[in-house]
Amino acid sequence: MPERFTQLTSRTFVIPQDSIDTDQIIPARFLTTTSREGLGASAFYDWRYDANGAPIPGEALNSIDPQEHRILVAGDNFACGSSREHAPWALLDYGFRAVISTSIADIFTSNALKNGLLPITVDDATHARLLAEPAGRVTIDLEACELHIGNEAPVPFTVEPFARQCLIEGVDALGWLLERRDAIEAYEQRRAQELAA
Repeated sequence: MPERFTQLTSRTFVIPQDSIDTDQIIPARFLTTTSREGLGASAFYDWRYDANGAPIPGEALNSIDPQEHRILVAGDNFACGSSREHAPWALLDYGFRAVISTSIADIFTSNALKNGLLPITVDDATHARLLAEPAGRVTIDLEACELHIGNEAPVPFTVEPFARQCLIEGVDALGWLLERRDAIEAYEQRRAQELAA
């Protein structure tokens, strides 16, 4: 079950490259598991490790603090390529809770929202400001659908309403339905009685 997401204040981690695909986020050879746990170790693996599996010296992804850097700011067209739930799983397990870009692939957006990772698209000017300030402090207010960057006016963003509600409640779609099980069963009983009358 994902943790509740109402507000998040964090430093950003910036990867300015455009068109980072899902195979870069988690290479296909790591897709042999259906468990989410531990996938963070494989996130951006080919960027972080050499052919022998040794950490690449100076690679910033190997030294970030996942408690401090929970917001990934990426270049345009983030998470393009094949659909794989492992991509948001890996990013979440690595420590990220949100991704900000000027555009994010639709399939990744859907997978991310279903799994507790918040994808946010912003205008070019806001994106440029975020790229120019790596490790800048940003607050995401999901209830208000606003980004707060420094002392500037809040930047609005949109999220599909049902996915937003699930994130705020800390449930996935199945969890949301199960929380309403009593009401669903009561409706089914009423409807059965109406049809029988």
